[in-house]
Amino acid sequence: MVSNKQIYVVGLCGSLRQGSTTHAALTIALAGAKEVGAEVELLDLSEYQLIFHGAVADESEYPPDVFILKEKVKRAHGILLGTPEYHGSFSGVLKNALDLMRYEEFENKVVGLIGVSGGRMGAGNALSMLRIVGATLRAWVIPNDVSIPRASQAFDENGNLRDPELAARVKTIGREVTQFAALYNSK
Repeated sequence: MVSNKQIYVVGLCGSLRQGSTTHAALTIALAGAKEVGAEVELLDLSEYQLIFHGAVADESEYPPDVFILKEKVKRAHGILLGTPEYHGSFSGVLKNALDLMRYEEFENKVVGLIGVSGGRMGAGNALSMLRIVGATLRAWVIPNDVSIPRASQAFDENGNLRDPELAARVKTIGREVTQFAALYNSK
């Protein structure tokens, strides 16, 4: 469906846990993006040696992985942000990764949001806060987002969502990010 240009969509995983439900949700969303023609990549923050924002006086002192991560996000046409909801907000890991970036990585990019939560209320607070961050970074955050409540029970042992309707909604986020990014980047 992506016609004139290969759309590149990245999923930024805001969880460091092995086998995290955030990782599983992003994998599903990226599959949706791939179905409509995107080149996709899951950016698992546990695989990057990052530094706390503000820990050094100058960006030139950042570890090389910071620049690698920033370049992948900057190259992307669409970005999926996935986070667990911790204490009513999105994860510190994701916050730090976003703080290491600037407008150049996000400006005029299409962003989709996915949140997971251990509780029955879902990740609405985290998603609302990420929507504000996305707008502040001058990104186009799509109106739809997905909150997955009781995440530890929502996925099977293979990382698939048990509820087919919820799985379809997660895939739709990936599809919409790709389709809107294709529209934005068409000539």
